Amino acid sequence: MSHDYCPACATALEDREIEGNSRRACPACDFIHYDNPLPVIAAIVERGEEVVLVRNVGWPDTWYGLVSGFLEKGESPEEGIVREIEEELGVTAEVVSLVGAYGFAQMNQVIIAYHTRIAEDAELVLGDELADSKLVATAKLKPWPFGTGAAVRDWLAAYRDA
Repeated sequence: MSHDYCPACATALEDREIEGNSRRACPACDFIHYDNPLPVIAAIVERGEEVVLVRNVGWPDTWYGLVSGFLEKGESPEEGIVREIEEELGVTAEVVSLVGAYGFAQMNQVIIAYHTRIAEDAELVLGDELADSKLVATAKLKPWPFGTGAAVRDWLAAYRDA
């Protein structure tokens, strides 16, 4: 998010070279907008021999991805992903393992991805943010070239080596 005015004193911000990077800074006080990436949590939700993929409201009909959301203040990434799965799919999940952390520069995010598991007979109840979901056989799951696709790639490599 780009700031036009200083949140401390309301002076118009200007672009400055700070610490080798162009940053928005206040000429009247010491405020510097670092525009650090936001932490996002994502889950490979395993249900038996399948993985749950979701399509967010507003996405094209062919776009499916992992359950994901923003980490909230005061929660651990593990707590956050369990919360997101409950909000988006209406089920309780267990965290199996950390898959990895991935920079997503296009969205200015750091994605913290987990392998999670839900009951094989769990009935999915989609939350307001989702338009659809689908179950994909783990053997047929293929990573995509952006966002959470790297986590899927790494998880599949570990899954197939196990």
